[in-house]
Amino acid sequence: MNLIGFYNYTVILTYMGAAAAVCGIFFSASGYPFWGIICLLFAGLTDMFDGKVASTMKRTDSEKAFGIQIDSLCDLISFGVLPLAIGYGIGLSGGFFYVSTAVYLLCAIIRLAYFNVDEAQRQKTENGRRKIYYGLPVTSAAIIFPLIFGLKSLLGTAMPVIYQIMLYAVAAAFIIKFKLAKPNKKGIPVLVVVGAAILVLVIISGLK
Repeated sequence: MNLIGFYNYTVILTYMGAAAAVCGIFFSASGYPFWGIICLLFAGLTDMFDGKVASTMKRTDSEKAFGIQIDSLCDLISFGVLPLAIGYGIGLSGGFFYVSTAVYLLCAIIRLAYFNVDEAQRQKTENGRRKIYYGLPVTSAAIIFPLIFGLKSLLGTAMPVIYQIMLYAVAAAFIIKFKLAKPNKKGIPVLVVVGAAILVLVIISGLK
């Protein structure tokens, strides 16, 4: 049976992250934002390593192009839609939240579309991994919003307000053009440790 798309082990982590994000959206919309945050952290972890997995296989140009597109589409679910669902789950609502939802999602879409174009052009002239990002990667949502949630005991009733404000701030950072170095081999373990620390904060916060 012929199927549309490319099916190999290089996209497994990407699909796992997207599936976790969909679960997180349902959890959050059902009033369980804690589990939405857990899903967001998991999606961030899979995104951190899916590129490295993909680099272990020699791919055709079509497979590489497919990888760029599918990664961004899954990122839109994981780091675009899920943080908004979590916001709803922690009690955000009303006109101000609806506006921030539209702004955040549109900026995430623009950021991802720009990255796809830029990455396709880069691969025509450069070999190897990307070293510089322009604008804040949407995947940063996997660190920023779980951290805010994990600090809810400290932030108290201000936590939803801060979450709301950060939606605007992060959205702006998605489309402001500034250079940001991509984490190298030494930086990835640091990010894993930071993510683990945030996970502990989230769990402790969820138990209270």
